[in-house]
Amino acid sequence: MATMTFEDKEEEEEEAGEDHHGPSHHPPAPPDELFDIATSVDPSYIISLIRKLLPNVKNDHNFCGADGDSAPNEGSKIDLMGESASSSPKDRVRGSPDHNSEAMDVVNGFEKSSYQDGDDENLCRKVEQPGVSAGEEVWEEYGCVLWDLAASRNHAELMVENLVLEVLLANLMIPQTVRVAEIILGIIGNLACHEVLMQRIVSTQGLNEIIVDQLFLDDTQCLIEACRLLTLCLQGSECIIWAEKLQSEHILQRVLWIAENTLNPQLIEKNVGLLLAILESRPEVARALHPPLMKLGLPSVLIDLLAFEMNKLLHERIPERYPALEVILRSIEALSVLDSYSQEITLNKKLLQLVCDLIKFPDKVEVANSCVTAVVVLANILSDIDDLASEISQGSARDDSFCFR
Repeated sequence: MATMTFEDKEEEEEEAGEDHHGPSHHPPAPPDELFDIATSVDPSYIISLIRKLLPNVKNDHNFCGADGDSAPNEGSKIDLMGESASSSPKDRVRGSPDHNSEAMDVVNGFEKSSYQDGDDENLCRKVEQPGVSAGEEVWEEYGCVLWDLAASRNHAELMVENLVLEVLLANLMIPQTVRVAEIILGIIGNLACHEVLMQRIVSTQGLNEIIVDQLFLDDTQCLIEACRLLTLCLQGSECIIWAEKLQSEHILQRVLWIAENTLNPQLIEKNVGLLLAILESRPEVARALHPPLMKLGLPSVLIDLLAFEMNKLLHERIPERYPALEVILRSIEALSVLDSYSQEITLNKKLLQLVCDLIKFPDKVEVANSCVTAVVVLANILSDIDDLASEISQGSARDDSFCFR
């Protein structure tokens, strides 16, 4: 039986230790790079992932060859990964990168309230994409890792310092599959969760415009990530710049069109969440975006959305739709307290009836937050309309209702 000397054991442990440094095709970081940011992941590994997202690497079919070597021509791109000024962002939310791409499911026609008892699945269609190359599959794998890492403040800071925004912009400027676009928007969305990094996003030339352009994609998951990202941008310190990018009528019309036509509850939630961020925004943003949205019929869109979700609640009770119902009501509440536009909400009898129906909903525990918001909306309506409270009271005495019929 062969014996193992101390030197043999030491060599074996060293070899085992090297295996933990990541796959052999991940290039090591340049020895002269200094890392002043504490991370739970080896910084050289994060940098190697960013390099793998370079467009020439993704399109190279020998990118992960059998020999495990790193991509050719990578040296020509190393200068792109140099260091820049550091930031100190706040830690916030995580992403959810594992989704299947699908075209946006839509309603035939513009009023969701007219949609009755249909099968949502029949209105969805899968995007037919050409075969994905091995290089693209690896790109998506590395992109999803960065998507998750970007949720951490320290990892996000390191990624931005090593020009991940410039790399993602370079990818958005060339034709992409919708899955790649979704991953890019997801990464940037997680970076935008850290307030200090918002300025870095804004200052990346050309990135703002191309992010807004993603609203015109027809893929559900891409639109979810685009709406999430733009909501974060409008809630951040650079919101005025983003308001200027969004104030074009055709862009706002597209935002409302998505709300009117999708059946996907998560997209409704994120899309109306973007509208809520606009309604609750700073005065400078409100002056830029509220008038065109009202001109395009925002109150009617929100009331039709509420009617659609109430129909679902009363007949199907799908828990996945409850967050959408809540954000719609919060948007109506925000609109009901705007002095210049509140009457477009408070004078609407259809809205009053919908709110009362929700308040009378027997299983309130399922939608408790929505019921609370509905009570606030009703109070705002009553404060704006004289004698409405007495009219409701009289109606309650005559029948079991306290609202119009």
